[in-house]
Amino acid sequence: MTHYTGSGPYCYANSLAMVLGEAAPPPAVIEVLTGSPFGFELLGGTLPLFDPYGWDPDLGLDAALRLLGARCERTSGGTAEEAEDRLRDRSARGPVLVGPVDMGLLLHQPGTPSTDGGDHFVVVLETDGGTVVFHDPHGHPYATLPVADFVAAWEAKAVGYTDAPYVMRSGFVRERHVTPEEALRRSLPDARRWLAVDGDRPVPAGTLGGAEGLEALAARAEGGLDAGTRAFMAYFAVRVGARRLSDAAHCLESLGLPAAAAVAAGQSRLVGSLQHPLVTGDDRALADLLRRLAPTYERLRTALASETS
Repeated sequence: MTHYTGSGPYCYANSLAMVLGEAAPPPAVIEVLTGSPFGFELLGGTLPLFDPYGWDPDLGLDAALRLLGARCERTSGGTAEEAEDRLRDRSARGPVLVGPVDMGLLLHQPGTPSTDGGDHFVVVLETDGGTVVFHDPHGHPYATLPVADFVAAWEAKAVGYTDAPYVMRSGFVRERHVTPEEALRRSLPDARRWLAVDGDRPVPAGTLGGAEGLEALAARAEGGLDAGTRAFMAYFAVRVGARRLSDAAHCLESLGLPAAAAVAAGQSRLVGSLQHPLVTGDDRALADLLRRLAPTYERLRTALASETS
């Protein structure tokens, strides 16, 4: 297995690695600890996401911090002025993990403002006068924005999973030393739970998980995928989904779980293979690949259960 190394939309994993500093494991390990590789959901019956049914990055960050033996202060809500004051205060003490923010309103990014930017996470380094200085893991170290523009993106009005604006995490403390291997082993029960699609999880109406979601998406592809879904998958969902599963396979292999690692590696290969038919408009091939992928999440759950029982 040749482990993928390269670019990809790993904003919250990269951001958490930055704020944890030298003690942080690689972003690939952090991504797996969040639980993101272990499922698929068709959010609201329309938006395909290669992450578990009922999962979101906010839940994932909390899980990764817990597994790594770390804690922080999470704050949110209030007015724009109150949020700005909090950001000034916390960033004067150390780096602040800010997000979700609306990526389409981060005006240092080419092509903004945009209504289809999606959620994003960044690390604020300082708030100096009227300027926010931050590391944007989407390729922009030491980016700057006027405070008002940053706060507007930070309100995250278009981000559906956040329950309040102006979410940030600060004051990161490692309470105990945990090796990446220990953290990954402790994450395996969570991975199995995510793979078992639980109908009691809070999700938008119409959301389908696992094989059911993939079969529904395959049926849509057979009828001709709409332009919006095609672009979302080609520019984001497939890239991040294939990489998550590749990293999961590598981590599972490192733990001596060859059967689970082989399933995850096969999933990564299938998800990565979606890119060409998406871009070329070969929706029949796309539907076939989605149907081949559909039963693999249950296979991964079974393999994990067998190798860790």
